[in-house]
Amino acid sequence: MSTPPATLPRTVRLLGFASPAASRWVGFAGAVLLTAAVYTSRYGLLPFAASIAGVGLVTLAWALLGANPDKPSVSWLRGTLALWCAPLLAVPPLFSGDVYSYLAQGAVAASGQDVNAVGPLQGLGPASDILSRVSVYWRETPSPYGPLFGAVERVIAQLSHGNPVAGIALHRLVEVAGLVLIAWAVPRLARLAGVPERTALWLGVLNPLVLWHVVAGMHNDSLMLGLMAAGTAIALEAIRDQVHWPRLAGGVVLVALGAEVKLPALVALAAIGTALARRRARLGDFLLSGAAMVLVFAAVSAAVSLPTGIGFGWISALTTSGQVNSWMAPTNWFGFLIGGIGSVFGAHLTQTMIGVGKIIGYLLSAIGIAVVLRRQWTGRIGAVSSLGLMLAALVVFGPAVQPWYLLWAVLPLAASLPAGRARGTMTGLVAVFSVVLPPIGGNFSGRIGLLVLGYLIGIAVVALTYSGLRKST
Repeated sequence: MSTPPATLPRTVRLLGFASPAASRWVGFAGAVLLTAAVYTSRYGLLPFAASIAGVGLVTLAWALLGANPDKPSVSWLRGTLALWCAPLLAVPPLFSGDVYSYLAQGAVAASGQDVNAVGPLQGLGPASDILSRVSVYWRETPSPYGPLFGAVERVIAQLSHGNPVAGIALHRLVEVAGLVLIAWAVPRLARLAGVPERTALWLGVLNPLVLWHVVAGMHNDSLMLGLMAAGTAIALEAIRDQVHWPRLAGGVVLVALGAEVKLPALVALAAIGTALARRRARLGDFLLSGAAMVLVFAAVSAAVSLPTGIGFGWISALTTSGQVNSWMAPTNWFGFLIGGIGSVFGAHLTQTMIGVGKIIGYLLSAIGIAVVLRRQWTGRIGAVSSLGLMLAALVVFGPAVQPWYLLWAVLPLAASLPAGRARGTMTGLVAVFSVVLPPIGGNFSGRIGLLVLGYLIGIAVVALTYSGLRKST
């Protein structure tokens, strides 16, 4: 067996490598195994173990593709993405039930109520069949999403007529459309940043987080990221040589539409505006570009919010997702720590200190974005890297962190990070976050031993597969 070259990230060099064809079919087998596990008993040991094995096999296959020194072509990688996605198109929501919140919010909007002010319980009533599927954390909270996604939710509710299967299928179609935009845009961003397109596509688009949380989980982050990535690629291409103003305007509008799904996409306008201003490197141009981006975003917001009838209530509902204390958010750890210490002495400080931690996080996010833009303005980093680092700051210092939030930063960083430690670290993070959540639940209450056994069986299947691949190369 040949040795992977030292230029590859150490986290994948340690694996060795299999042939691309073998990796492709191991990943497909993992996706099929996961799908089969979902459609058998959701409460049994073997289906649970099979789901863990499926997750592990896909993650292993992805890592093996990255470890191979001869990465296949962009078209081959896109074909592999389609192959791995295919079985997951037919599964019910995995890893998260957020799509049921989307269905409930759409039903609220379709009934003529303000989805950004009325939660599913208040809008649909306790007897609603849709409400019973929504997580208890989100039954009384209004939608935190922008007016574009609010309009999408409402249209899907009207088309599906309350049928959850039809509603889920339509939401999956929307998020797969976002994935198509992502797969189109990431290689272009990589070309702009001087990174191999194949590497960017493997790390940014083929990774298991995309499969789990875009295709299987149907999170609206896909639509946000698709519009943001496509708009950024178009806009940066338009100013690469001589400014092509119509293309630049089109790209900026796409990014603004992405921010009308979820607001974090807005930082892409800062990266584009700074790149435009750098053409003459004058402070006045920087301020003028910034003002132009703000005006475009305001115009797009009005163009979406007013005709749809959704209005601007979504702005006041932006903090909804932070109402649940996410254990993954570093800014919440401060509150958990101080609150835990205080509870020893009878003081109830947790929620207060979490609030303080969130304020600190907002400040650190703003400082981080300012530092990144300064580095972009002085030419120390490119526009694509700037976008990735700003989104990373929003994730790390944000009030809520979920595994799929990592994709915000992964997409632009995969298209801009050179080979080395930083890319290797990101590869490791993607691998860890890909396996941190079990895909299907189970009634293992009081049966922790069976839960552990399920993990052990799943891990053993992956280990045996890896051993077989190594012996065959």
